[in-house]
Amino acid sequence: MIVVSARDLTKADGTDVILENVSFHINQGDRVGIIGINGAGKTTLLRMLTGELPYEEGDCFISSDLRIGYLKQDAGFDSERTILEEAQAVFDHFPQMEREMQQLLQQASEDPQHSEAALGRYEQIHERYDRMGGYSYQSELRGILTSMAFDESMYDKKIRTLSGGEKTRLALAILLLEKPDILFLDEPTNHLDIGTLKWLEQYLRGYRGTIVLVSHDRYFLNETVTRIFEVENHRLNIYEGNYAFYAAERKVRRETELRTYEKQQKEIARQEEMIRRFKQRGTEKLAKRAASRERQLEHMQRLERPGGEHGKMSLQFHQEFQSGKDVLLAEDLSKAFGYGHERRELFHGVRLDLKRGERVCIVGDNGTGKTTLLRMFLGETEPGAGRIRIGHNVQFGYYDQGQQLLNDDLTVIEELQDAYHLYSDGELRNILGRFLFRGEQVFLPVGSLSGGEKARLSLLKLMLSGSNVLVLDEPTNHLDIESKEVFEEALLDFPGTCIIVSHDRYFLNKIPTRICELTREGLVEYLGKYDYYVEKKQEQNTREHMQQLSQGGRAASPKTPREGIGQPLHEEQELTPAEQRRRKKEQEAEERRTRRAREAAEAEIARLEEEIEGLQRELALPEIMTDAKRLQDLSEQLSRSQEALDAAYEKWVELQEEV
Repeated sequence: MIVVSARDLTKADGTDVILENVSFHINQGDRVGIIGINGAGKTTLLRMLTGELPYEEGDCFISSDLRIGYLKQDAGFDSERTILEEAQAVFDHFPQMEREMQQLLQQASEDPQHSEAALGRYEQIHERYDRMGGYSYQSELRGILTSMAFDESMYDKKIRTLSGGEKTRLALAILLLEKPDILFLDEPTNHLDIGTLKWLEQYLRGYRGTIVLVSHDRYFLNETVTRIFEVENHRLNIYEGNYAFYAAERKVRRETELRTYEKQQKEIARQEEMIRRFKQRGTEKLAKRAASRERQLEHMQRLERPGGEHGKMSLQFHQEFQSGKDVLLAEDLSKAFGYGHERRELFHGVRLDLKRGERVCIVGDNGTGKTTLLRMFLGETEPGAGRIRIGHNVQFGYYDQGQQLLNDDLTVIEELQDAYHLYSDGELRNILGRFLFRGEQVFLPVGSLSGGEKARLSLLKLMLSGSNVLVLDEPTNHLDIESKEVFEEALLDFPGTCIIVSHDRYFLNKIPTRICELTREGLVEYLGKYDYYVEKKQEQNTREHMQQLSQGGRAASPKTPREGIGQPLHEEQELTPAEQRRRKKEQEAEERRTRRAREAAEAEIARLEEEIEGLQRELALPEIMTDAKRLQDLSEQLSRSQEALDAAYEKWVELQEEV
């Protein structure tokens, strides 16, 4: 069934055409990814489909009986509610139904004359309550908030105090809880770490509605969508597959289109040469033939050169001089913030030995301190402990993900003049043209640029720096797909060294010579790219799980340094034998305590689940439905058991985290 259709949609901003004669249809259950360069009109198309933006020409249709959900790019809330209050507001109908059922039970017990009607009404509401998920919405609410990186300690935070990224994540969480029939998502992967991205991919793959999303995340597109809409040169090209299919098919289409274009250009040149020669002869007969061929050329539908309108960014990193073989050595680095009870440790025991020519990518959850670690390497942040040794002839070049190194008050060309005085204005304008800053754009204030434009300007400054060690913090965040591909090729050709923080998994499958995962206990090294990293992580998790099962649920013993690739050394190696024995006994005693508590919690969960099943079976008996007093007692008992089960699960989760 078609749920969204568009015919000849046209949108312009004054005299600038954004989209022209765009036509398509979307079926129920489709998962569509909209891609294109920055400024191509992707968000404009999404806003027209949601009714936020009018269009000049054409028609757009969305089934009127469908509920629409729209996540805007960098969406926020203007609310005095807390995180939990905002999430619970999605399910306001459940508490209302619960109150209504309670009133009907009370009415049935107090007014026997009308008890049958009250119980009948109760049964209708109860059946709808159960079907809509009334018994599971609290766990679903908490599960989605947790998956979007909002743990219970954040539930009472006021929304107005959240960062922009946190507000966007909350907006996405609320949208997923609402379960609209059509999800319109504009850059949903912004502000998500790899763990949250993987969860979102799995959730969207199982989503029963229709999904239309804008994204530059190639890995995410590959995992979630079944159709690609490419916005290019004001038009829409449709590919019936995921991103991998699109990339392969697009290459074939471009080659075919280029051959067709070149063939037409040769034919035009041949005809023009014949016309010139006919006219040169000067005879009446040949003049008529020349006029005839000129008319044919005038009526010919001339093809545009494929991909020729916007051009590509031109990027090539170089180093002014080569560094020594040993670039950087970090030993036992640690960092914490705050004091006393407020003290929060980011990491300890970080070790890294970086050699010339390596491309090391650092991954980890949000908040683990990846940016802080980069700033330590650069000397901008002091470690709490440990030391860093910088090698011979090392010259760092830094790309910061917030583009804080740019001056918003300068124009684009002044930003370069301020840093590179030896270049003439003409040379700088030529260089800026290679980065798609053309004409009057070079006089725009830096503060007025989009995220993608600032990213290109930052990469340009990095290219001109001639640094031999590039330190890059989320460099692909604001780049469109074409710019990402150009950037990746430039890094692969760079003869120097790279240290990169990234959550772009497609990028992580192309660039690194090794991946380092930053945890609280240090850096764990994986000598491969992203897919290898995921495979080894899964193997490690499976081993730990099997080890726990083989020990009757007891937590696995800590690994020795050689059990994980590049795992940091533990301080136990430096302890005396007596101290090691004492610590081992303390650890074993703590493990026994935790195991007993966990076994008790599991037994309590099993007992409560069995009790709840029995109560639900009893509530369904015909004779109970006619006994108002017994029905009310059983409902109250079921409610108490559900609350006890929630508490038991919370206790069990706490014990799991202690393992």
